[in-house]
Amino acid sequence: MPAPQVLLSALADEAAFHLTAVEQFSALAAIGLEYYSLRNIDVGKGVKNVMKLTLGEIQKIRHLEDEYGLNVASIASPIGKVKLLDKPDGTKNAYVPFKQYLAKDVAKACELAHAFETKLIRGFSFYPPRDADPADHLEQAVDQIGRIAEACHRSDLTFGLEVEANLVGRTGQLLAEIHRRVNHPGLVLVFDAANLIVQGFSTADVWKQWLAMKPGLGWVHIKDYRPVKAAARGKHVEEDKLANFVPADLGAGGHEKILADLGTMLPALTKKLTRRGIPGVFVDLEPHVRGGGQFGGTSGPDGMGVALRGLCRVLDKTKVGYHLRDFDDLLAARGR
Repeated sequence: MPAPQVLLSALADEAAFHLTAVEQFSALAAIGLEYYSLRNIDVGKGVKNVMKLTLGEIQKIRHLEDEYGLNVASIASPIGKVKLLDKPDGTKNAYVPFKQYLAKDVAKACELAHAFETKLIRGFSFYPPRDADPADHLEQAVDQIGRIAEACHRSDLTFGLEVEANLVGRTGQLLAEIHRRVNHPGLVLVFDAANLIVQGFSTADVWKQWLAMKPGLGWVHIKDYRPVKAAARGKHVEEDKLANFVPADLGAGGHEKILADLGTMLPALTKKLTRRGIPGVFVDLEPHVRGGGQFGGTSGPDGMGVALRGLCRVLDKTKVGYHLRDFDDLLAARGR
């Protein structure tokens, strides 16, 4: 039996300047990807977040997926990027009563996952009040995330909680604590090195946070960043002003060490995920190499190619297996 490989994927909207479905899918197919994560897309009526897609738009995307040989890795939803408390805090973050949020938004994300035949929904750990100690809001975040995980689990899906600045789960240790307290099979963690570097953490700090998240790991987002001064640590991150994202082989995230360690985990983690109907361990490019913000980023078709080649250089160096489309795949597609 061949050794387990990572499954390469990308946030498809990052590969397109105009976010049209054809532009996104053409770019990803051309650089050899077979999976993508769905976030923002234009199928003829303007750019929409995945959560706003109509049935007709879903059907059109599914037809285009077949044409371009793509499958959805995850629904890259914004679930969890709302306030925990209905209090003004100087941010533009929205507040939605949780019962309503669970019944409407979370249920919609589950419907979309089934419509696109993926088992994974990406989400977040909620915004505490700006400048508050996130540890003071762990209890509420754990309760709400646990209920989201249960809703996903009842729908035979898995909720992936991404580490990110300004949220309750802004560090690997906080996210690991959320995972430990929720203690639910429907919840996994999504690692992202750049989301830690932008907070002022060093390469050594990122490694420690990777180790903290490993027991709950579900998949990995790949983006990297130039070193940030430690003085930024603990402060609010102005996400729309971040401009120093780089490919995985050029930043301060320490991807070589992290992906080498992921390689040692692949047999057990792949087995764990396939039991839940997930095809394997996704390594999902979200490179932001032309800039990023709170709800997305841009790389362009060339930038996505640059980012993929940077990732592949690291995977090759660490001897972690992966697959890009080759001539056999073209022959198989022609024979369908």
